[in-house]
Amino acid sequence: MQGVGRNLLKFLIFFVYTHDILNSCAKGRELNAAQKLNIGKIDRPLYLRGAMTKQQKKGLIIRDISWLSFNARVLQEANDPSVPLPERLRFLGIVSNNMDEFFRVRVATLTRMVQFGKQAKTFLEDKPADILKQIQAVVLEQQKEFDRCYQHILQEMRKEKIVLVNENNLSKAQKEFVTTYFTETVRTNIAPLMIESLHELPLLQDKSIYLACFLHNSNNSFMNSYALIEVPTNLLPRFVILPSNKGMTSIILLEDIIRYCLPSLFTQFGFDSFESYIIKVTRDAELDIDNDVTNDLISNLEKSLKKRKKGKAVRLVYDRAIQKNLLNYLVKLLNLTKKDHLIAGGRIHNFKDYMDFPFQVFKRKVSRQKPFVHPLFTQPVRILEVLNQRDVMLHFPYHSFDSIIDLLREAAIDPFVETIRITCYRLARHSKIVNALVNAVRNGKKVIVVIELRARFDEEANLKWKAILEEEGVKVFVGFPNMKIHAKICLISKRVGKSLKHYGFVSTGNLNESTARFYGDHCLMTSDRRITLDIQKVFDYIEHPADIKKLTLCKTLILSPVNTRQFFLHKIRNEVRLHTAGKPAACILKLNSLSDHQLIQAIYDAKDKNLSMDLIIRGICCAKTHFKQWENDLHAISIVDEYLEHARVLYFRNNGADDYYISSADWMMRNIDYRIEATVPVYDPFIKEELRDILSIQLSENVKARILDNHLSNIHVPRKKGEKIQRSQVEIYNYLMKKSYS
Repeated sequence: MQGVGRNLLKFLIFFVYTHDILNSCAKGRELNAAQKLNIGKIDRPLYLRGAMTKQQKKGLIIRDISWLSFNARVLQEANDPSVPLPERLRFLGIVSNNMDEFFRVRVATLTRMVQFGKQAKTFLEDKPADILKQIQAVVLEQQKEFDRCYQHILQEMRKEKIVLVNENNLSKAQKEFVTTYFTETVRTNIAPLMIESLHELPLLQDKSIYLACFLHNSNNSFMNSYALIEVPTNLLPRFVILPSNKGMTSIILLEDIIRYCLPSLFTQFGFDSFESYIIKVTRDAELDIDNDVTNDLISNLEKSLKKRKKGKAVRLVYDRAIQKNLLNYLVKLLNLTKKDHLIAGGRIHNFKDYMDFPFQVFKRKVSRQKPFVHPLFTQPVRILEVLNQRDVMLHFPYHSFDSIIDLLREAAIDPFVETIRITCYRLARHSKIVNALVNAVRNGKKVIVVIELRARFDEEANLKWKAILEEEGVKVFVGFPNMKIHAKICLISKRVGKSLKHYGFVSTGNLNESTARFYGDHCLMTSDRRITLDIQKVFDYIEHPADIKKLTLCKTLILSPVNTRQFFLHKIRNEVRLHTAGKPAACILKLNSLSDHQLIQAIYDAKDKNLSMDLIIRGICCAKTHFKQWENDLHAISIVDEYLEHARVLYFRNNGADDYYISSADWMMRNIDYRIEATVPVYDPFIKEELRDILSIQLSENVKARILDNHLSNIHVPRKKGEKIQRSQVEIYNYLMKKSYS
């Protein structure tokens, strides 16, 4: 019985860590039969629409298939000829990077779930193996479209006299340059591995690319060998500009420089013929952290990071021209089978590096609008004094993130400020936030920083920041073993006479000045006691954790994991009640992801009653938008453009009261039940008006918006004849630039 108990416990822990998959694929048992839809044939390409399943027909779209549909929208941007070429290359890089993370986490988790067999099916409805097959089919179609898109971009680049050359088409001058560059710069950074006699491969790094080489002697058929060379893109530029004819720009990839110089590495061993192909391995990146709160979180995290580097291979991407025997040998050494994710591609992999392409070579530069300082915070000004008078909302990336830095710098030197508390999830590589906090400690302030060590793929960086901050005297909390702290909050306490005055902010995005230039987010800055007292309660709980139910004492903030779902279920149902009574009622929900089954069911129930409901969902949307019994379809769009739409904004008309909320939480089980998240109401009528206008602009988007439908078609919102072009990110910038705050 003890063995059975341990196995059950392991499964329950495993369930906690894979709750988002389980939730997104949960049974649709609350749906009635009338909600089942007969899906006909679809004309859209598979790479744009995903794959249909039994689960989708029962009321939910599988989360992973929906995510692939989102990545297809990003790929559409790379395919769009109206997008500048540098941006199209950047979008290809984003697609590639997204797909890498998808396999490291989502596919790896599903692969691990296969071992649970019937137990997994109980929660998934479909078998995880069946979902993996669907993923494989969509990914292969997207890979074909990706390759076609890339070739088209290369053609467009050639029109601008920018060419990517390889080892086979170098001029005499370029050959001399490549040889010299290899000898002086590359050679000492590579170490070939001879693998033909190995029983298993040495650990292949997850984020690296390798040249798989077949070496042989043309006069001796028995003299054959296999070698692997890691391409040192972590040490050297992937793209090298070559000497070119006047008016031309020639660029060669680092791996092609190595290819050209293979004879200098292997000729001395008797080989005179060389073939080489790029391969890339993706590994399981999920952290296996013991949920026992008595264990040391930091120690467990460090051990898990080491394990991640040795995670099981879940995908092999390779050049489709690779020699068959070499491919089979690599598959065997990686302990993969033909049932696994073996993805044939072209000569080039790790397209994420194209986000760092030498864009200066393009004649047509990408001109981004520069962020501008919020008019109320134009320096010199005392930000705390402004917040004494009114709330202010910053809208990134339109407003400058410098105002957050200025707030912390001001608090650091204000002689009456006593304490600064702040949560940090993903910090910039050279964080000005950290600099300001360190300066505050040096000025005698008490500084408390909450760092979430398990911010995926930023764990190592956050461990380093923890050490740096503690060395400077900052009190650092690292969260809880069984719950991430994802809320973006800050509290500044200032002595005013005999009492403390609190200032703070609640943000939808990370405190990261680098990503704030590309992520669309909102940050509410306030001295409103209703909000700041609740922020203080959250920090009190983090610093002195006991019963999490203490968070229910907050009267203003809506907090995960204690009441987020119930609060918004109530808000939606209240709108239904008002609408049924003939009173003003409507909902607008802007989120990154929507997969929580209960909240989706509440949306369905609202549509059954014909409540006005608009969704703006950037990424995953597991909700269907059409059922036969509805009077009209659920209006849902996704905006994919220059900036990443990251903000979460919730609007409820509430009989004309117009309730607005901004939140750090998406409507997913992980954000609602397994993280500390903060949603804050907006009280200031001026800021409500801003949010109303911004949402209105986004709902009128007719350039970069796609319709979210049952078939995952990703059709652009049609523009009516004579209708004004409405590109929301441009319009929002212009709107905020003209906004008067007098």
